[in-house]
Amino acid sequence: MHILFTRPLEDCHDLMLKFQKLGHQVSHMPLIFLEKKNYKEINFEDFKGIIFTSSNAIKYLNIKDIDKKINCFCVGIATEKKARSAGFQNTFTAEGNVNNLKEIILQNFNTSDGKLLYVSGELISNELDKKLISEGYEVKRLINYKTNHTEKLNEHFVEKIQTNMPNIVYVYSQNSALSFLNLIKKYKLNHLWMNTNLMCISEKTSSVLNEIKWKKIFIFSPGEEEFLLYKI
Repeated sequence: MHILFTRPLEDCHDLMLKFQKLGHQVSHMPLIFLEKKNYKEINFEDFKGIIFTSSNAIKYLNIKDIDKKINCFCVGIATEKKARSAGFQNTFTAEGNVNNLKEIILQNFNTSDGKLLYVSGELISNELDKKLISEGYEVKRLINYKTNHTEKLNEHFVEKIQTNMPNIVYVYSQNSALSFLNLIKKYKLNHLWMNTNLMCISEKTSSVLNEIKWKKIFIFSPGEEEFLLYKI
């Protein structure tokens, strides 16, 4: 099968290699790119727990002054893996779902335990900090990167896609879906996806692309990409 990945290369490189080894044709069209944001120095000793809803939040955080034994709550397996590689020892993971992450925090961290630091990008689809505050937690949100949309594609790549449309495309966020929709319209590719299966990280993500006609739309969690191959 021809499979199109749309995450930044560092986030999908291993998966692309894995699918190639399985005998699939793999294409890469990153829909967003990330940029570090400067933030005011923070006293990490003020916090008893830290929350990451993206591995990028860890990548762009100066972690040298953080106690690596702090309770570390991660949205998914990939984020937890990144946290572990950065030295965090007491990690909890929600397997890709922010609502589940909230429940894990409620179960494993009391409001009396201290302040929580929520590190994230500029744009988030689920206001986890506000939901936790409504439950009585003291949460500070630290924004340390922003997401930029891809606005232009290589003309050769566009021609290649037009002559060999993907069987599957994976889209991982609403921001990516918005970029994808804009690029589809810009390069007049609207009518070419009828035999392509769209794999989206959430219904909110898929709803952005509903105006395009797809073969089928699937909702998945990170880590299920290979499993989805056997569903189509």
